[in-house]
Amino acid sequence: ILTARLTKACPLNPRQRGFMRVAGCSENLKVLQKIIQSAKNEHRPLGVVFMYIAKAFDTVSHQHILHILRQRKVDPHIIGLVNDVYENICTCIT
Repeated sequence: ILTARLTKACPLNPRQRGFMRVAGCSENLKVLQKIIQSAKNEHRPLGVVFMYIAKAFDTVSHQHILHILRQRKVDPHIIGLVNDVYENICTCIT
């Protein structure tokens, strides 16, 4: 419900995959599985690197996001839910 309402107010880039009801994430995982399996079957070495961690979060201030939602006249209850998601959070990458 939240995604549907936010998408109306703030359309997403068609390349967006996270938090979307599309096969993008599972499709990417299937491709990775096939690459790994192929390397195993052919006894080839394989290196896998996961990137795009830097600035994946907090590149836009939370206050700015809330401001834009208000500017686009998103329902105050939805804005409150988004605000609650941002309160007292941290990201830990190990």
